[in-house]
Amino acid sequence: MTDASLRRTPLYDRHRAAGGKLVPFAGWEMPVQYQGVIEEHRAVRTAAGLFDVSHMGELRVVGPDAEAFLQYLTPNDVAKLDEGRAHYSALLTESGTYLDDLLVYRIAAEEFLVVVNAANTESDFHWTADRAREAREEGRAVEVEDVSERYALLALQGPLAVEILRPLAAVAQARRSDPAELDAVGYYRFARGEVAGAPAILSRTGYTGEDGFELYLDPEDAPRVWDRLLEAGRDRGLVPAGLGARDTLRLEAGMALYGHEIDAGTTPLEADLGWTVKPDKGDFIGRGALLAQKAAGIEHRLVGFEVRGRGIARDGHPVLHDGREVGRVTSGTWSPTFEKALGMARVPAALAEPGTAVEIEVRGRRLPAEVVKLPFYQRRRV
Repeated sequence: MTDASLRRTPLYDRHRAAGGKLVPFAGWEMPVQYQGVIEEHRAVRTAAGLFDVSHMGELRVVGPDAEAFLQYLTPNDVAKLDEGRAHYSALLTESGTYLDDLLVYRIAAEEFLVVVNAANTESDFHWTADRAREAREEGRAVEVEDVSERYALLALQGPLAVEILRPLAAVAQARRSDPAELDAVGYYRFARGEVAGAPAILSRTGYTGEDGFELYLDPEDAPRVWDRLLEAGRDRGLVPAGLGARDTLRLEAGMALYGHEIDAGTTPLEADLGWTVKPDKGDFIGRGALLAQKAAGIEHRLVGFEVRGRGIARDGHPVLHDGREVGRVTSGTWSPTFEKALGMARVPAALAEPGTAVEIEVRGRRLPAEVVKLPFYQRRRV
């Protein structure tokens, strides 16, 4: 029975027609799988998968002081973003812990698009808008707008993603120096253009560890573009893929998920995301706390682990060392790529060295496991 309170993306009917198993997710009714998580996962690793991620939120930050505002709001260095570039960053508390992780796109000199998690869109918007109001009270010119309703978002991911997208895509040139071809749009860069005749932002980003593009579209255009992409990729192994495969893919790639590897009690330094923190750029929310934590020494770290016995560790399972609990699993699964159980956990820094033996308690059983280096999976770059 459908919960009437759940929101639906513009592709809801396509998911139903394709046999998608729809489940509640962050207030939305989303496909968790179609033919099966393992099959969809392997299709993305070997060919391509098409994901509907239209539930993600988008905030527009604009004004002469938009760059300075985001420099203070986020820990990564916004000033280093040229037009057409994006980077991974966060919203942090004064304690240096996460409100959310996000992407920042520099659309123009005074315009940015901030992409946030679906479950946090409303709270992120209100928190960011409140900070913008405070900035305006101090004489700065910046506005924040929730523009999530303007976008549908498709993610075409996999080693054949670019090959499938190429004949359907046209990239616009705003300047002579801009890339004229899809292949010239580098990793964490984006361009305006068209996909199957529909206006789009084509962003070479993703959450699977594979090459590919995320396509920002008008919601009305999304069903037609979805159909055209699947048609173009049918003979190359492209399949529609759900949230289940998205989760196993990102876990293999060692990518953090809000509410698991990162949350309101975790800092970037504890989540192996210290590379997103640029204290030399100047002041930002949480800077003092992160500098103090780094100086004092990081007590807990995020690690990867492989289970050395039969059984699968899941989120929340205790991690033990010398018979006592020392941490918790943040994410765990059976890996379709490596055909073994693996996961991520937060443990004391002294136990973070690869090769360290630990145990995972699963329903009263203690499974032997070993700390390993992240990420588990890295695609072969040509």
